[in-house]
Amino acid sequence: MDLEVKGIAASPTSQAQPFSGRKKLLQQGQTSKSWAIQNPRLPVVPPLDLQSLIDSDEEDDFSHIPLSTAHIHFNPPNSSSALSCITPCQVSRTQLNENEPEQDITPENLPAPTSKYKLKYQQYETEMKEGYKQYSQRNAEKTKSNIMQQSPKNKIDDKCVQGEEAIIDTLTTLDRKALLQQGYAEIPYNAQRSTRRSDAEIVAAERKKQTVAEQVMTDHLSRIRTHSTLTENMLSHKVQFDGRIISRNGRDACRELIGFFFIHDQSLTIYEYRQFGKNRTNVLPFIQKNIYSHQCGRRKGKQYQLGDFYVGGNLTFLSSDHPRLPESIKENKLLILRITNIDQIALYSLKTDSVEHEDDITSQEANDRLVLEAVQDVLKEQLLKRGVRILTGLGKYLKQLDKEGTGLLDKAAVKRALQEFHLQVSEDALESAWQVLEGDAGGKADYGEFTRAVIGEMNEYRKSFVRKAFMKLDFNKTGCVPLTDIRKCYCAKKHPQVISGHSTEEEIKLSFLETLKGACSKSDEVSYGEFEDYYEGLSIGIVNDEDFVNIVRTPWGI
Repeated sequence: MDLEVKGIAASPTSQAQPFSGRKKLLQQGQTSKSWAIQNPRLPVVPPLDLQSLIDSDEEDDFSHIPLSTAHIHFNPPNSSSALSCITPCQVSRTQLNENEPEQDITPENLPAPTSKYKLKYQQYETEMKEGYKQYSQRNAEKTKSNIMQQSPKNKIDDKCVQGEEAIIDTLTTLDRKALLQQGYAEIPYNAQRSTRRSDAEIVAAERKKQTVAEQVMTDHLSRIRTHSTLTENMLSHKVQFDGRIISRNGRDACRELIGFFFIHDQSLTIYEYRQFGKNRTNVLPFIQKNIYSHQCGRRKGKQYQLGDFYVGGNLTFLSSDHPRLPESIKENKLLILRITNIDQIALYSLKTDSVEHEDDITSQEANDRLVLEAVQDVLKEQLLKRGVRILTGLGKYLKQLDKEGTGLLDKAAVKRALQEFHLQVSEDALESAWQVLEGDAGGKADYGEFTRAVIGEMNEYRKSFVRKAFMKLDFNKTGCVPLTDIRKCYCAKKHPQVISGHSTEEEIKLSFLETLKGACSKSDEVSYGEFEDYYEGLSIGIVNDEDFVNIVRTPWGI
C-alpha cells in the first residue's frame, strides 16, 4: 500500500514544483502510468501535462498562490477512496523518496526570463527606491521639526542661512562659510567621554597647582630669618588663583600663571608654570611678593583687597616696576592680568572670617558696567550671524589705523572704524563708553580693550579651550602659526555635513581657512590675536558653552 501511495502522490507533488528537474519528473510520470495498467483495480490517475512546465507569458491561476495553501483535487471516476483528495502538504518528503538522499536539485537548461518579467522587475525596483526615498525624506523632516521644537540652541548650517530671507541680504559668502563651523555643535553629546576628559583635565590642573604651591612655600619659608614673624601658618591663609595676560602676543597670552593673595599682610605674588615635554616642569616667580595697588580705572591708587579677586577681575601692574618681565611685556606701560579661575572654598572661608568691610564694587563701577552692557546688547543683534567677519575685519582695520603701533587710538578713529563695519552705536552711548574706558593717554584709549568692552567677550571657560587649541598648533611657542600647519592639523571628518555626504572634508576645511585668512595681516601665518578674534566672533552665535567647546575641540582634537 505504501508503494501505491508513492506512485499516486508523485504526480501532484511534481506539478507543484515546476523547477525540480525535468528528467526525474518524466521518469516519475512513466512509472505511475505503468502502475495503473498493471493494477486495474486502482483508480486511473490523469496523465501529467508536461507542457505546463514550459515558461509562458500567460500567468496560470496558481502562480501567486503559496505552496502551503494550494490544494489540488483529483476526481477519478467510480471512486470514493480517501486517495481522491490529496494535497502536497499531506505527504512528507521522506515518503516521496525513501531510497534517495535529501539534496537540492539544480535546475537544468532553464530558459531566460521573458521581457514581461524583466519589465515587472524593473517596475518593482523603481517603486521600492522611490518609496525608500520618500520614507527618508519624511524621517528627515520629522527629525528636523523635533529639533526645532525641543532644542533652543542656535544650530545653523549653510542651508538654514540661505533660507532666512530676513537676513539674506546682509550675509556675505564668508559669513556663510564661517557659520558652517557651527555644525560641530550638532554632534551628539557623549557624556562618558566628556566626563573622562574633564576628570583628566582636573587631575592635571590640581597636580600643577600643587606643584606651584609647594614651590611658593619653599621660596618664602627659606627667606624667613630668626627675627621674622612670618610663619608657615601665616602663609597658609591665602587665596590661590589662575591668571592670563591680556595681550595680542600669543606667547604672552598663553603663559600659565598662578597667583596667591596672602591675608596677613594683603600682599600677592604670581608664579609662571612651565612644562617641557611630559615629565619636566619648571616654576619661576613672575611677580615678586609685595603689596600692590590698582594702576588704572576707578580704583587707581587703591591697594588690592580680598574683594578684588574674582573670576573675570583684572589686576594691573606697571611694567617698569618689574625688571625681570619678558621684553615683549615691558614694551607696554601696563601689564593687565585677568583672573580666570579661583579657589572658591578658600575665598568664601576667608571672606567669612574677615572683619573688614570689603567694598567689592562702587556705585560708579556699577554704572560703568550698565553702560557697557547696554552698548553690548545693541551690537549683539547686529553681530549675531556676521560676528566672525566683523570682528576679524575690525581688528585688522584698527591695527592699520594705528600707524605708530602703540595700541592706542582716539575716539574719532574708533568711531570711523565702527561706521566702516556698519555697527550702529548712538553718539551718547559711544561717548559714555569712551568716558569709562579712556585712560591717561591724552584723549586716546586702548582700541583692543575698547572693542572687547563694547562688543563683549566670551567667558573664560571658552577662552581656555581657544588657548589650548592655539598652544597645540604653536608647539614652538612663537605666538604665530603658519597656515600650512593649520591646514595639516585641521580635521573635518566628524563634521555633520561630511558624515551625511552633503560636503567633503576638503570643502569644510577650505571654508574655515578662507574665513580665517580674512583676519590675517600676513598671508602665510596667523597670530594668536587673530585666531582668538575668529572664535570670538563665532562665539556670539553660540548660546551653550558645551556647544562652543564642541566646535573648538572636534576639529583640533583637544
